[in-house]
This record gives sequence, structure tokens and C-alpha cells, in this order.
Amino acid sequence: MKWPARRMATQANKSFGMYEAAARLEAEGADIIHLEVGRPSEDTPVHIKEAAKQALDDGIVHYGDLQGTGTLRKALADKLRRDNCLTFGADEILITTGLTQASFAAFMAGIDHGDEVIVLDPYYPQHNSKIALVGGQVVTVRMSAGNGFRPDPAVLEAAITERSKMLVLINPGNPAGTVLTREELEAIADIATRHDLIVLSDEVYELIVYDDHEHISIASLPGMSERTITLGAFTKAYSMDGWRMGYAAAKPEFIQQMQLVTLNSTTHPCVFAQEGALAAIVGPQEPMLAMVAEDRRRRDLTVERLNAMPGISCRSPQGGIYAFPDFSSLSMSSEALVTGILEEAHVALESGSFYGESGQGHLRVCFGSEPYARVAEAMDRLERYVSRFASARKTS
Repeated sequence: MKWPARRMATQANKSFGMYEAAARLEAEGADIIHLEVGRPSEDTPVHIKEAAKQALDDGIVHYGDLQGTGTLRKALADKLRRDNCLTFGADEILITTGLTQASFAAFMAGIDHGDEVIVLDPYYPQHNSKIALVGGQVVTVRMSAGNGFRPDPAVLEAAITERSKMLVLINPGNPAGTVLTREELEAIADIATRHDLIVLSDEVYELIVYDDHEHISIASLPGMSERTITLGAFTKAYSMDGWRMGYAAAKPEFIQQMQLVTLNSTTHPCVFAQEGALAAIVGPQEPMLAMVAEDRRRRDLTVERLNAMPGISCRSPQGGIYAFPDFSSLSMSSEALVTGILEEAHVALESGSFYGESGQGHLRVCFGSEPYARVAEAMDRLERYVSRFASARKTS
């Protein structure tokens, strides 16, 4: 039996390629430091776990509200109003099984077959896979390493055609760690408004922002809440990646169509996990802030150590849990480089080219996925690996 072509036209089979390669070496006894998968290293804060345990003890185990519990949606509406300047009501929020389901539902609801979706390169490959699965056409707009992978409005607008339907933003960015400024968001909003584009805004890293940078939701700009689907999750900042709790906030016409998708895929999100998500929002924020502070400490270590390696340069990410250093001086493809580092240094990284053509010559380093000491050990191993190339150049 031959499967329909569009089911095969995705990067799904590559999504965990480096993780699987690392796992094979680990099974053979190798000590692998995992800096390839975007998962937090910390445990979920205790008060969140206790809320879910209490929900189980209280018998919150049966079918729930199809849109998500009213208490969680109300708490999210309050959070979005307070922290993001977004005035969505509880009925304009959809709880999903992770941000992954939220984005898939948005693409399913917002794209017809053949519609073009503009994606900034470097990008998050899962978004592209979902666009392909629903019959959309991915149009990549390359950003330049020279300006820190920041969008150029003129280049972005030049990619728009009469078939353009949607624009995907990730803010803070993955993999480059860019936090978009208000001026950049205003320029994008102007383009989206003039060309009548839906904006899908992936804001999963909104709470992990460093230094004096400010996360701004594009839907908070004038006229943008009507055309923006804002996506969030509890995955990163609250260290709840295995809980699969996400959400979408948008005008009712979007939410209603997206709920048709979630209704026919999971019916409704896990009820007792939603009690943990509620505790994350309304409970103490100190554990989350402490984890972000540790992310900052690991970021500083990673950037300092990478920049001290011969021929390697690395901008300090403004948000998120990834560094995106430039390894192009080693004159190897990103794919060959991550394979060599894994096999010889036993550090698992992700190829920059996995995130688009703009990422060639770069590697994605997830400094948030291991404790500080393990990140430091990974930098030691990388330095030894890189130094071999520097020595070879001196003797040649």
C-alpha cells in the first residue's frame, strides 16, 4: 500500500535524529551530554505536581470541558491581560495538548490546500512539517547571521504573493534566541495588515528573556488581536515538557475552528494535568524565576566558553535556552560537524542546517537541558575537539 505523498513530505523522520543517534551510543556505554533536545533539565516545581496529585485524589479523572477547564482559561485570560497586554476572554482561549497541538490546529483551521505560509529562516522545523501535512506551501524568508538573524521587512514583504495566507513568528526565537523589538514587531504588523495575513505567534519562550530585553506579544499592537493566533505553553519556563499543556488565544472565529480540530484528535486535554497548569499560573512564581536565573547562568557560561574557542563565534541569546554559534571556520558542513562531535566528543548537538539554509555553518546548543556542571563539561569536550582543527591549521 502506498501512503499519500503529503504524509511523507515532512521532516518528522528527522525531528529526533540526533537524539536517537546519541541514545544508540549511550546504550553502548558512552557518556553522552545531551545539548540537542529543547527540554528543561529541572524537575517540575513541587507545588505544580502537588496540585495534579490532589486533583487525582479528588477524583478529577473523567471527561472535561472540550475547550479546557473554565478556571484555567480564566486564569490564562488574567495572565495575558496582566503580562502581555492582551484582552482575550476565557471563551477566546483553547487549552491544547502542548503547543504542538495548538499550532497544528491553527494550521488546520487557517490554511486551505495550496495556501502559502511565510516562515522566517532559521525556523522551527515542526511548524513546516505541519504546514506540509495540511497541504500548505512553506515559503522561507532567509535572515542573515550578520545582523543576528533579525527580520528584514523589505525581504519579508518581497516574499508575499496573492496566495500568501499566514506568517509564522517565533518570539523569542528558536534557534537563534532573538527577542523581537517593538519596532520590528510594528513593521511586521504593518506588512501583515496591508496584505491581510494571519499571524501565528509562537511565544513558548516568553518568560525566558535575559538582560534588559522585553518580550512583546504582537497581538498587543493596534489592530493585531483580530488577525493573530497567540500560542503559549507551560513546557519550558515551568519545566512541564512531559505534561503536554499548551494553549491558544485568538478571536472566537479562530478558536471555534481550531476546536473542531482538537475535538476530533484528543477531544479535550488531560483534566488533572490542567490543575497542575493552573497552579503554575496562580501559584508562587519563585521556582520559575529561579530556573530562568539558572538558564541565564548556563547561557553566560556557554557563550563565554564558545567565544574563547579558536575560530568560533557566538552571539549571546536574548531569550530562550539555545545558543547558535558559528562553526563555519572549521570548513565542515553542520551535518558532518555534529556527527563528528557526537562520535568523538560525546556531546549531542543539533545541526544548524536542520533549522534552514540560514543555519548552515551553525550549531544549536541547548544549554538549558543539562545541569551547569554538565554544560561546563560539554564545553571542555567541545574545546578539545575544536582545538584539534586549530592545531592542524598551524602545522599545515
